[in-house]
Amino acid sequence: MTFHPNAAALGATWTKATQSNQSSNCVEAASLPGHVAVRDSKNPTGPAHVYSPYAFAEFTAAVGNNTLVAVN
Repeated sequence: MTFHPNAAALGATWTKATQSNQSSNCVEAASLPGHVAVRDSKNPTGPAHVYSPYAFAEFTAAVGNNTLVAVN
């Protein structure tokens, strides 16, 4: 994972997650060459996390299967 302090500076096209509700609790993702970026839609110029496609697929599968485990 890579941290970018300004998601807007990535110049990506962002898509809201299908499970986001109509309130302000939304996550957006963007496809970058060889990577997937994720940001909070409430803060488009805030930080973004950038993942490999494999890591992002593993994460979304764990969320979808309700098997995501927090690590302290």
